Order: sequence, then C-alpha cells, then structure tokens
Amino acid sequence: MTEAADTAEAPATDPRYYDVIEATWPCLRRDSLGPITLRVGGGGGSRVSAATAEAPVTAAQIAEAETRMQALGQPCLFQVRDGQDALDTELDRLGYQVMDPVVFWTCRPQQLMDVEIPRVTTFCVWEPLAIQREIWAEGGIGPERLAVMSRAAGPKTSILGRWQDKPAGTAYVAEHAGVAMLHALEVPPHQRRKGVGVWMMRQAAHWAHQVGAQELTVLCTRANTGANALYARLGMAQVGCYHYRIKR
Repeated sequence: MTEAADTAEAPATDPRYYDVIEATWPCLRRDSLGPITLRVGGGGGSRVSAATAEAPVTAAQIAEAETRMQALGQPCLFQVRDGQDALDTELDRLGYQVMDPVVFWTCRPQQLMDVEIPRVTTFCVWEPLAIQREIWAEGGIGPERLAVMSRAAGPKTSILGRWQDKPAGTAYVAEHAGVAMLHALEVPPHQRRKGVGVWMMRQAAHWAHQVGAQELTVLCTRANTGANALYARLGMAQVGCYHYRIKR
C-alpha cells in the first residue's frame, strides 16, 4: 500500500464542493495541460497553486507538469481528491509525500441561528478593517492571501469578532451556487477558549442565510484538532476530504 491520507471517516466528496473552493478562493490563472489543470497562485497558498488531475494521467504528463510548475516558481504540488487512488499511488511512486489532509465540514445555516449573538460581538464588514489584516498577518495570512479574497467575484464578506470590547478574531466567507464557504478563520492565541470562534461561525451562518445559501461549509486540516472539535461541537457534518502530494 502507498502512504496515503487517513480519509476513512469521511464519505465520498461531492465534486460541487471543489467548485465552491475555486470560486470563493480563486487562483490567478488556470492552465490546461492535457488532463492536468495547473494553477498560478501568486503566493496565495496550496489551494490556489496545486495542480489537479481531471482524468487519468501518465508519469510523462506529471513530469511535464512539474517542469511547468517549476518555471512558475511554485513547488511540485498536486491536490489529490477523494477517490483518486490511482493518482495517489503514482505520485507516491514518484516520490511525492502526503501533505495537509483536509476535511470538509458543512451544515444548514439555520442550524447555527438558534442562539442570539450578543451585541457588538460580531460584525460583517467589507473591505476588511486594518485590525483584521493585522490579526491575519499575525497568523501567517499575509497580502497574497488577502489578494485571493479580493479576487473572489461573488457575494463575500469578512467577519470581525470582538470580546470584552477588543478585537478577537477575523474570518472571510463567500458564496457560490448556494454554498457559503468560510476561509481564514483566525483567533489570536490570547483570545482563544473564550467562545469567539463559535460566535463568528454563527455570524457566518446568518450572513449565509441572508445571501440565500443553503449550506455553510468550512475546510480544516486534520492536524488542526481544536478547529475540528469546534465544528463537531456545532453539529456540523464531515462531507468529504482531500490531501496534497508534494515533491520536496
């Protein structure tokens, strides 16, 4: 058996969720190389720079993709989607290592609208405020990822969380095809374990409902045990997964 991400808990992923990622967290450009889609990420992270395979691929096609990714100054990185076992096996054979297994969580917005949010605890604002940019920067989310948020063409907002009259968190959420997806949830270490993340998720649900979304979704690496526990406590369900393969 090849080294692979642990995906046993999650059901098969509905492909529409990948479309939501593309729309709400868009890359700079997509190029087709036979069955492989290459992405130009502009420094915006794995989601916008990983290549994907839309059909079976050969070792020669992977090698050509590697050359193109290197020419772009990007790592040799593939997103391996749920069910792409043949691709996973081939990348493993070629020396690619598993990186960042990711889980999809989802719920109906109404599920998180059953409790009133305390006054001045959360706000929806676009463009993000300077303090939100500072919180993101402290968490490693810099200008390149903020540029990804700006590129999204559909309905979108940022969420500012507050606790005891001080900024306590920030997130970005956007909608596509009836699904709202939350990205870049960041709560500074000194503001954690105070329920800020819960209130921000509830605010995201209200916004999702207002723009007509039938689902609120979020992506989380399996390694982020705290965030995964939060989404589970909120009653969200795992509906899929993917992982990356990188050639060091």
